[in-house]
Amino acid sequence: MSWWRRLVGNRQLEQELDKELRFHIDQQSADNLRAGMSEQKARRSTRLAFGGLDQVKEDCRESRGTMWINSIVQDVRFTLRTLGRERTFTAVAVLILALGIGANIVVFSVVNTILLRPLPFHDAQQLAWITGNFGEGGLSDTAYRVDWWEAYKRNNQSMQNVTGFVPYLASGETKLMNYGDPKPVAGVWVLDDFLQTLGVQPALGRLFTHNEGVKGGPPAVLLTYPFWRTQFHSDPKILGQSITLGKDAMTVVGVLPESFDFGAVFAPGTKMDYVIPAIPENMANWGHVLALVGRMKPGVTVAQAQAEANTLFPHLRSSLKLDGDTDYKTSITGLKDEVSGKLRRSLIVLWCAVGLILLIVCVNLSNLLLARAASRSKEFGLRVALGARRGRLISQLLTESLVLSGAGAIAGLAFAYAVTTWLAHQGSVALPLMSSVRVDGASLGWTVALAIAVGVLFGLAPGLKVSAGNLQESLKGSGHGTSAGPKRERLRSLLVISEVALACVLLVGAGLLLRSFLRVLHVDLGFRPEQTSAIKMDYTPDYNDNSKGGAERGVSFQEAIRQVRALPGVEAVGITDNLPMEHGRSWELRAKENPGKPGDNPDVFVYVVTPGYLQAMGIHLRSGRDFTWADAPKSEPVIIINQAAARREWPNQDPIGKLARGVGDGDTRVVGVIDDVRETSAEAQSSPEVYVPVTQGEPGKAEVVIRSTLPSAVLAPAVMRTLRSLHPAQASVELRPIQSLVDHTTSPRRFFAVLVGLFAGLGLVLASLGIYGVISYTVTRQTQEIGIRMALGATREQVQLRVIWNTLSLALIGVAMGTIASFVVARAISSLLFATEPADPLTFAGMILLLVAVALIAGYLPARRASRIDPIVALRCN
Repeated sequence: MSWWRRLVGNRQLEQELDKELRFHIDQQSADNLRAGMSEQKARRSTRLAFGGLDQVKEDCRESRGTMWINSIVQDVRFTLRTLGRERTFTAVAVLILALGIGANIVVFSVVNTILLRPLPFHDAQQLAWITGNFGEGGLSDTAYRVDWWEAYKRNNQSMQNVTGFVPYLASGETKLMNYGDPKPVAGVWVLDDFLQTLGVQPALGRLFTHNEGVKGGPPAVLLTYPFWRTQFHSDPKILGQSITLGKDAMTVVGVLPESFDFGAVFAPGTKMDYVIPAIPENMANWGHVLALVGRMKPGVTVAQAQAEANTLFPHLRSSLKLDGDTDYKTSITGLKDEVSGKLRRSLIVLWCAVGLILLIVCVNLSNLLLARAASRSKEFGLRVALGARRGRLISQLLTESLVLSGAGAIAGLAFAYAVTTWLAHQGSVALPLMSSVRVDGASLGWTVALAIAVGVLFGLAPGLKVSAGNLQESLKGSGHGTSAGPKRERLRSLLVISEVALACVLLVGAGLLLRSFLRVLHVDLGFRPEQTSAIKMDYTPDYNDNSKGGAERGVSFQEAIRQVRALPGVEAVGITDNLPMEHGRSWELRAKENPGKPGDNPDVFVYVVTPGYLQAMGIHLRSGRDFTWADAPKSEPVIIINQAAARREWPNQDPIGKLARGVGDGDTRVVGVIDDVRETSAEAQSSPEVYVPVTQGEPGKAEVVIRSTLPSAVLAPAVMRTLRSLHPAQASVELRPIQSLVDHTTSPRRFFAVLVGLFAGLGLVLASLGIYGVISYTVTRQTQEIGIRMALGATREQVQLRVIWNTLSLALIGVAMGTIASFVVARAISSLLFATEPADPLTFAGMILLLVAVALIAGYLPARRASRIDPIVALRCN
């Protein structure tokens, strides 16, 4: 009979086996009767000759080759019945497992999305990020001029194509005009072959053609999938229709696929509504305006492309005589590495932290199962006496642990699905690809692997411990009042020590990251974001006649400031074209008497502002004066600089009244010096900055900055009414707290600190439960011993102190081991810390004291119970 037929026909085989055994027993009994035995003696002799019938049956089943299937089915059925009777234990175990496994699935989904999974583009491994490194002036010093892009595209041999987009995303902020009230929308300018180079296929319609990317070509726009769904209700008839963005009518030629999220890849935390083709001819004189992406030829590596760029760019500079940019330093990296490489260390640390949580879960459940197995020692002894092999006991305990871990994995999977769905919709977290975080096939595979590994980890130790003991002794009626065996107690103590050590490592790591985050929050930003908000004001730049445009801007902006300033609760108002920690750009700035040296970086961040902006932002003017409305287009050009610019251009001098060049067409005079402002993030040092009055500069947009004692939600309606009275076509935009800009830049650190902190808290709770469980179990097992001690004169305080000392000794050993490991871990994560030493004594001392305090509380409860034991009752325990 084949193996499959033996398995399928198992019931029939069992019936035949019973008939055959009964036949042999009857035959042997008949022979014994014929030999002169009585009927009772004949039956007994036959039974003794055959031995245990169950053992005979198991031998027959093993010869069939399907014994393991039967064993598994029996073990699962027995496990379900047993766990069903112990519902409290089952619920606690499944809950602990759900938290541990669910947290691991969430973190794996994030790591898989950001680090492991390829970018959602065709042959994404061929895509390369091409960036300049020309100074510290923000996007302007990483982007390329149009002529350099064209020259590199023509002359390189490593790339199939080199394309790009305009990284100044504020340039794509406008309003949708012909669909109800003006609606603020945001988009991005891309070169006409950008999407084709990435390998993006439209969900509807087509991509841009070359004719739409040249001067005078037909205006076209691509809609993002979410914008098409929400604004146009997924209407396919939008193709070929015209929509008005600002003042420009554009034809909708296609809808991008749902999987393509420009912001998630290239500008984390930014929402995009549309894509329009950039016109290189129009941008030829705009300076550094293109962020470049290339698709490498098959077989070409990033290192080869970098080596070619190192020799090609100097050649282009000399042969083509491209002016400016005397030191173009180009860096080429894989697009995947550029998007997520900076997060690699943080994600690995997060993954290790959640792995420690899972180890603590396994240790905790091992202790629970050891206690449970000890209470079932008579059951196991009886099964061995009836012929069960020790391997069957291990199999049974492993089956129970695997069933528990499977149930925990299912619950954890539901928990992880809810959390990842929530994370995917958290646009405030500036992490790349977060919108595509999900529980996918890889996550399901990871869940299965975790369930099996965890089940084996926390089930193997109890199974081996039970099978290695003298199970026959348990049948001799040993009472519950005495201590358990010293080996079992040592194992439980070792598990608690390891649990405390793991929790210590988690707490110290979380404490260091949390301390770093708090240090970031207390950095002097150079401005005061509290009680300050900003709102975009309708404004169309006029680049044709700056003198005339400057005068008109002055009148328009001054009136807007006057009316907003008159609103109740408003303390100060100013207008700027750029906000700190948003979209930076740079110009050149040199002291007039400073000729500069080759390789020097003369760039500065630029802000075009009105009088009152410094006060509204809470920026301290250290010396000189603020702008006034008398700084007219035809008056002497003036600027305000920060301390970093003053130190660079006029070291050890007073810059007030000095002349500078590079800002504007001629010389400009420094009239004020302000504190350094952190323009890119709270963690980055301040760079040189220059402020230009709106009447003399060319703002690309207008942000009204308002300092008010009223909350933004209360102030917003009045501000919107005021702006619409000045500009009836003003789009309905939100009044954004300036603090939100700061929060956006710190969101990655907050994300990691909060998650590691939550994991550390969970580890602390699990460790305390483990300590409580062991000490409580020990007290229960030693009830009779404690009664004897108290009967012999031990006081309640002595009993309490003895139990608490046992708790403290376990905790201190675990803390000592964990502290040593924590020093190693702290060194490993030192690059993630901000203004915090890896061996920060305050963090180590605080976390260790917290862990010891929690351990003492966990041990005090059983100690209190032990001191209340009645000696007379305890001595009667059996």
